[in-house]
Amino acid sequence: MLLLSSAVASAGPAGPAGSVDAALTGPVAFATVTVQTLGDTLNERSGPSTYYAIHGQFGNGARVGVVCQAWGEQLSGTTSTSAWWELDTRGWYISDAFVSWSPSRPAMPWCGSRSHRAVWPTVQVADGATLSIRTGPGTAEAQTAVLPDGGRIDVACRAWGESIDGRVSDTPVWDRLTGGGFVSDAFVSWSPGPPMVPWCGEAPQSVPQSRAAFIADSIAPARASMARYGVPASVTIAQAILESGAGASALTRVDHSVFGMKCFGSPGDVAVGCRSYGTYECEPSCFRTSASFRAYRTIDDSFLDHGLMLATLPWYQPAFKYTHNPDKFAQALQNGGYATDPHYARSLINLMRQYDLYRYDH
Repeated sequence: MLLLSSAVASAGPAGPAGSVDAALTGPVAFATVTVQTLGDTLNERSGPSTYYAIHGQFGNGARVGVVCQAWGEQLSGTTSTSAWWELDTRGWYISDAFVSWSPSRPAMPWCGSRSHRAVWPTVQVADGATLSIRTGPGTAEAQTAVLPDGGRIDVACRAWGESIDGRVSDTPVWDRLTGGGFVSDAFVSWSPGPPMVPWCGEAPQSVPQSRAAFIADSIAPARASMARYGVPASVTIAQAILESGAGASALTRVDHSVFGMKCFGSPGDVAVGCRSYGTYECEPSCFRTSASFRAYRTIDDSFLDHGLMLATLPWYQPAFKYTHNPDKFAQALQNGGYATDPHYARSLINLMRQYDLYRYDH
């Protein structure tokens, strides 16, 4: 039995293979692909990565129908890609690394939520108007072409750029087309709802291997943050374990956000974009809500942004009197309002002692 191969490093998400026209003549609501495994079987999963449970298997040469594309973990099979496909009947996923298209891969919609699986972006401008395709995410960039009202587009990724008040929304988000160029998302309707599209340059989704592996992977970026901003590496690693579930949270796996830093209207100087996630707020009673969180190219960027935040916000400055005393540094963060949990500092100290994280401060 073949299990999906382990993830490989990548500089960014894999978009649809080949080049297609920016404006599509019509949707492809369904396509059939052939499974090409490197062994006996290919696993189908409940989400687009090996983090999710296996629900079935396909033999080599099986013909399966897919309805939409999803961005997920990068796998190496007959090709290396972070694209996954949601199946037409079960609603499960298979990696594009193990399928072949005949004669070639068509433009496919993005996968939305379970209630609206296939999502096509459509240009929405005034009658007789057109939407500019530009070389970058801003109106100062050169125009290369235009799109008509109602035309479907094939989006490869999204970028944070100039804020535009358009016919659909007021947003700084721009969409990079598979065929090249950017259009303002302020004039794009994602019907029937927004999908999970990667930010341009964002690494594929990650999969935690173990708590020990997560700690090992956190040492270098925590030390880099310590060298640059003065935050003890032991405190940073303890916060990373506590706030990301040792890398298992959806926010960390999908958008490489280890510390759950919110956007408040902007991703800041390090993150590449903002994405909404369900969360809990306590004021003091706890309730379910949603908030906009920063998304990063890599997990290392999340560590650097965390250090920058602690070093520059005035209410955390008292903590930097204790850069050589991690326990007191953790308590000062709690005193500065970092977390509403009255036992937050104690939780960090317990983690630092349990895993002897203090050794990484030297």
